[in-house]
Amino acid sequence: MLDFSTMPVFDREIETAPRERIREIQLAKLKEQVAWTYDRVAWYREKLDERGVAPADIRTLEDVRLLPFTDKSVLRETFPYGLFAVPLDEVIELHSSSGTTGKPIVVGYNVHDMDVWSDCIARLAQMAGVVPGDRAQMAFGYGMFTGGFGLHYGLQKLGCMMIPAGSGNTERHLAMIEDYGTTVLIATPSYAMHMCEVGEKLGFDWEASTLRVGLFGGEPCPPKLKQEIESRMHIVCTDNYGLTEVMGPGVSGECLASRDMQHIAEDHFLWEVVDPETGDPVPDGVEGELVLTPLDKQAIPVLRYRTHDLTRVVTEPCACGRTHARMQKVRVRSDDMLIIRGTNVFPSQVEDVLAGIEGVTTHYRIVVETVGGLDSMTVHVELKASAFSDSFEEMSAFTKRIAEKLKAVLLVGVNVKLVEPGGIERSLGKTKHVEDRRAKL
Repeated sequence: MLDFSTMPVFDREIETAPRERIREIQLAKLKEQVAWTYDRVAWYREKLDERGVAPADIRTLEDVRLLPFTDKSVLRETFPYGLFAVPLDEVIELHSSSGTTGKPIVVGYNVHDMDVWSDCIARLAQMAGVVPGDRAQMAFGYGMFTGGFGLHYGLQKLGCMMIPAGSGNTERHLAMIEDYGTTVLIATPSYAMHMCEVGEKLGFDWEASTLRVGLFGGEPCPPKLKQEIESRMHIVCTDNYGLTEVMGPGVSGECLASRDMQHIAEDHFLWEVVDPETGDPVPDGVEGELVLTPLDKQAIPVLRYRTHDLTRVVTEPCACGRTHARMQKVRVRSDDMLIIRGTNVFPSQVEDVLAGIEGVTTHYRIVVETVGGLDSMTVHVELKASAFSDSFEEMSAFTKRIAEKLKAVLLVGVNVKLVEPGGIERSLGKTKHVEDRRAKL
């Protein structure tokens, strides 16, 4: 366990610094980071030499475009330690992604990296209303996944009591909230919703509970789901963003004045928004693919990481007083796109349609398969108990209405299958909304 008593208190003043000062800090760190990476990581040195780029060529923030992009394939090709920039005896912690195909993404942290990581988490937690003395209950698993440990360290740095409950055993989680007076819950939004449902069945009084803040991550939290959790749990539900390849959670977080946007920790991350097809920058405020360059990573530095997450970034001042740029919450990934009979379909489009239909829950599942040589997409939609009817005619008409609304948005016909309340399996971790059964070429 890290000794946080020796670590500096995270910098609160930087959050309200003038943008000119933030850019000065970014440029100074970018120059140092490129030099550090060039000197210590052979893969990057070879790529920069091929481009005829030297660290001294980085004179402005725009010069970041001289550097090569990095994506998951690079981390898999160099598995496990090919991108490490420090000796392994300086690495005090190792994490990896839960990759479903091929080798996992492996990242390491030295003492400096852990200090930066906990700083970022403490910052996002404070933005969400967490204060020293809060009692934070962890519902993420403590394993190779970065979410559990990252949030644990940062909340401890802020001065919170950590309750390391781990994932699963929902009834135990509910009992711990009551027994220990938990005030902050860390979970995926889908698991928080599952806790709501289980608690209500057991007669748990959410309104009377000590819980007041939810720090949710690991998957998108669409507005309808957020509203439902807030109204049923009687808490403030906040969202945060991060990914293993650039650090873990802590890249950005939601303040209480701008609930649909998240402040990027700009003193630790240089962001770009690019056209996902060409890689060229898009105008400010226009949606594109988020590209991140961590500015403080020592153990495994990463340059221009392509997240495949689609968002837009604005730099106007926020009502909360913070000056760091804000990114729109990620709802769509460029690599989550499904192609159905030549039409591009994103799961978030389905989510948005269902959010506007009375009588359905936030739980859904998309199944794609090949039928008669053609792509077929079926959307499994879970009903609320109040919408369920024994009338075949009513259910048939409801199914048809949902299918028509989906077709109007997706521009492709889909099948709709209604599922009884609780019929779609709940996940303890990230919810998988899509099952693509088509043969892979």
